[in-house]
Amino acid sequence: MKELAIEWQHYENEGATCLRCSATGKTLEQVVAQLRQELAPQGVTIRFTETKLSEREIPSSNMILLNGTPLEKLLAGAEASENRCSSCGCLAGRETFCRTIEYQGKSYEEIPEELIRKAVRQALALDQG
Repeated sequence: MKELAIEWQHYENEGATCLRCSATGKTLEQVVAQLRQELAPQGVTIRFTETKLSEREIPSSNMILLNGTPLEKLLAGAEASENRCSSCGCLAGRETFCRTIEYQGKSYEEIPEELIRKAVRQALALDQG
């Protein structure tokens, strides 16, 4: 059996997270549930971990790691960037800048299913080699 470890890191303050992280989290929950069913016949198990970050760790918020590798490192031409996040700013009580993913000319604040699935395919292919 092969295992794919998916870790989602996000800032949380008193049980609340920002809008972009919340959207990513909902998408990730759905994708993980689907992938567990899709990949089980191939002998792949998925271990999902949610890591709640403190205010000082906001720059790492909304990061998805696949077997320890950031999602953007698995997508050719993708890179992490950041922009102002008013939602985290409200939670933290100060101006904050949060992670985004730049991929194929688009900037993603919320990580969409398509990018998660592409990165999962790459992570599994890398593990085979």
